[in-house]
Amino acid sequence: MANKLLSEMGLPNSIANIFAARNLITAKDVFSLTEFELMELLDVDLAVVTSAMAHISEITCPPYQTALSLLEQRGQNENMAGHLPTSLKGLDNALCGGLPFGVVTELVGPAGIGKTQFCLKLSLLASLPSSYGGLDGSVVYIDTESKFSSRRMIEIGFHSFPEVFQTEGMAQEMAGRILVLRPTSLSEFTDSLQKIKVSLFQHGVKLLIIDSMAALLSGEGVQGPQRQHSLGWHISFIKSVAEFSRIPVVVTNQVRSQSRDGTSHYSFQEQSRGESPEAAAKLDSHLVAALGIHWAHAVSIRLIFESRSGQRFIKLAKSPVSPPLAFPFNITSSGISLLNDDGVEMPGPEIHSISCQGHNDVINFGSEMMH
Repeated sequence: MANKLLSEMGLPNSIANIFAARNLITAKDVFSLTEFELMELLDVDLAVVTSAMAHISEITCPPYQTALSLLEQRGQNENMAGHLPTSLKGLDNALCGGLPFGVVTELVGPAGIGKTQFCLKLSLLASLPSSYGGLDGSVVYIDTESKFSSRRMIEIGFHSFPEVFQTEGMAQEMAGRILVLRPTSLSEFTDSLQKIKVSLFQHGVKLLIIDSMAALLSGEGVQGPQRQHSLGWHISFIKSVAEFSRIPVVVTNQVRSQSRDGTSHYSFQEQSRGESPEAAAKLDSHLVAALGIHWAHAVSIRLIFESRSGQRFIKLAKSPVSPPLAFPFNITSSGISLLNDDGVEMPGPEIHSISCQGHNDVINFGSEMMH
């Protein structure tokens, strides 16, 4: 607005001509001088200068908005954008309908806590026919750790939506809507992202899942400034995909513990090396999100998955529409299930801490397995 031309502001011709003659073209040119400097330059009275500056200010300054108008505008934007319900009533209520379109939602937690289970259920909900409450679209699932299980996904579908999955051919149709990519390097992942952005509309994609980003970076051995540069580029691109396509984007993030020598250790790396449970428990005594503070600032919603004394929790640690809340949950044959829908408000640093106390990453459903 500061570069708006004075000639477009409807000033009286007498003062407009003087401004033009003194080479004052924009509002910025005028406001870069004091009233007395303008009096001297234009050779006019103070009253004329004051009146002209008030007129220019009124036009160039953005109009004020009340808190009520901002709230109403936000509600209209959210209704237009839409949400992907998670089927977890308490979480959906806190998020005003589910995961919002057009932003990045992050899932943080140790390996085996339930992040991939959550992603599998979201994939089904996005591909479910709209008559059953789904988005009736395709899903792009970028599986960097080879944890995607089609068998587990179908099992969740049979137990969550029996009326759909017991219909002949529906299980195959739903599974066919979920496109799984398994890049083996950061460069492959980058190529996949660029191709996805072009083809989102062609394939009717309604959800993008990246499970997980931290595994790719740790596998490349990227550290220091190079790591931050790579992270910065990727989060900017991922956010642009969400905003451009107006779909929810879900990214999982691992946890790490900082050792005394300053090196980072990841929970999934300890598992792959076959460390003892005692060593893993010692490592996980103080956990933080693996991708760091810059990544945390870039995401709009952060859900922390943790375990305290054997009980799993989903913590809504970051959201523009909800206070910080914690929901206890179990993993069943139908996916994640909240133990109550009210949630417990957790102000202060506790909402951002990540615990792994008494966590067993082996999920065994026994007789509940799919028939």
